Amino acid sequence: MGMVVGLVVLVVVVLAVVALVGMYNGLVRLRNRVQEAWAQVDVELKRRHDLIGNLVETVKGYAAHEAGTLQAVTAARTAAMTPGQSPAQAAESEAALSQALVRLNAVSEAYPDLKANQGFLALQTELSSTEDRIASARRYYNATVRELNTKVDTIPTSFLAGPAGVSRMEYFEAEGLERQAPQVSFGSSSGGYGAVPPPAAPPSVGSGPQDAPPTSPQA
Repeated sequence: MGMVVGLVVLVVVVLAVVALVGMYNGLVRLRNRVQEAWAQVDVELKRRHDLIGNLVETVKGYAAHEAGTLQAVTAARTAAMTPGQSPAQAAESEAALSQALVRLNAVSEAYPDLKANQGFLALQTELSSTEDRIASARRYYNATVRELNTKVDTIPTSFLAGPAGVSRMEYFEAEGLERQAPQVSFGSSSGGYGAVPPPAAPPSVGSGPQDAPPTSPQA
């Protein structure tokens, strides 16, 4: 009888150890997945920064006197490229860069020769594609962070988080700013990081007594 009890206790202990090891390894795997997901986000952000740098140089060739807009984009790009930023800080920087890009896009609309430049068009297309990849990588990263943080916050895995060297991770989203930051989509239908819907079309002239007269385009 004593031997049976001993075997039962041994089996329970072994199962408990196996369960603890499984939870421990699960936490470590989740942490590694989060790190890998962030590395992918970082790759796409670096691609974005390179494309924006080339875009600024192209616009400068046609609109060098738009110094304020060009400097604003360059400054925002430099801030976004600051090393050592946390995911939340990077999201804030990228949102600010998106705001600056809107101004750059508005400038490009005033220069037909620039809009027809093949190099500029290619950069627009590649930037739109990169924005889509950033959005996809961001969703995956935030999903893995949510899963990890849930494990860290809930019992029994919360007891193993410390020994496993696992702690809560930051989401790649900016508080307030990111949700409001528009993004230059360059004609991308799917949108990307911080994308906002296009503005509504203006009412047609002559549709009613309150219609405003058309204005001439700016020089």
